[in-house]
Amino acid sequence: MPSITDEPPESIRGELADLRDALDAAIPPKALDRNLLIATWNLRAFGELTEKWASGPKDSPQRDLHALLCISEIVSRFDVVAIQEVKANLRCLREMLRWLGPQWGVILTDVTRGAPGNGERMAFVFDQRKVNISGLACELVVPKELLAHDIRPDALRDQFARTPYAVGFRVGHHTFVLVTLHVLYGDSAEERTGELRAIAEWLSDWALDINAYENNLIVLGDFNIDRQGDERYRAFTSTGLVIPEELQRVPRTIFSDPTQPNLNKFYDQIAWFVDAQGIPALSLTNVRSGSFDFVGRALATRQLSKVQLAWRISDHYPLWCEFLTRDWA
Repeated sequence: MPSITDEPPESIRGELADLRDALDAAIPPKALDRNLLIATWNLRAFGELTEKWASGPKDSPQRDLHALLCISEIVSRFDVVAIQEVKANLRCLREMLRWLGPQWGVILTDVTRGAPGNGERMAFVFDQRKVNISGLACELVVPKELLAHDIRPDALRDQFARTPYAVGFRVGHHTFVLVTLHVLYGDSAEERTGELRAIAEWLSDWALDINAYENNLIVLGDFNIDRQGDERYRAFTSTGLVIPEELQRVPRTIFSDPTQPNLNKFYDQIAWFVDAQGIPALSLTNVRSGSFDFVGRALATRQLSKVQLAWRISDHYPLWCEFLTRDWA
């Protein structure tokens, strides 16, 4: 049985070389003591693995070693990656870390129980050659009195279905806290509004304490916002969270239609707070942001439909932001 650390077949090696070229062109290189590359990626049902180079139509899951190599190659381009939809079964995560090597670390939640939790975890993987944990790791819980006293029609009535996960990291002389979450999709878009507003309000209060200790607070993950400017977007940005301008223009999913950008889903975000003058509450300077379109690059030789690709790689693109980590003269 092949392993992810085995040399892949020649056809896959050639495709991986093309994928690396595409990544080189799209994503800034990691530079020690100069930049920080943070990404978020909803990896669809990231759990079990079929240990073949190419899964067959009767194999379950459809994600195979070829697909996991492509995912791992993309992840390796960043310093920290927040991953949503990590399942109870950690085979894919463990095999990806084997390929990335011992310099990579991981910190993750336990499985969220109950049907709304969908058996998911949230995880951060990070390159320990540059980034280390600063000490903080917690899940964010809404106080009961806030749930009881908020009488707005779209108020949050229960705890988050999948509790937001916050972890503190250190790079050089900077410390930063990443908060990742996967908002419950629900039966209707309106069901997400209360959860999005509650997390924005909770984080706004928390940011005052975090920023007092000169930490940088960055929120990232899958917020299941339908479109830029809709009610869910307004709830998310209602307390001062701002999405980088470059991320306002990039697609989030492989099913996006470039001819109708206003109708495309706006699910995934990376955001931070700004003050009344619009100045970011960060000591880090954001210089570039983007997504990575892997369609036609990952598993390109397999001639898969987008639906098939979604189950092997993901239906979401990774989003990323580059920050400077030193002052430039």
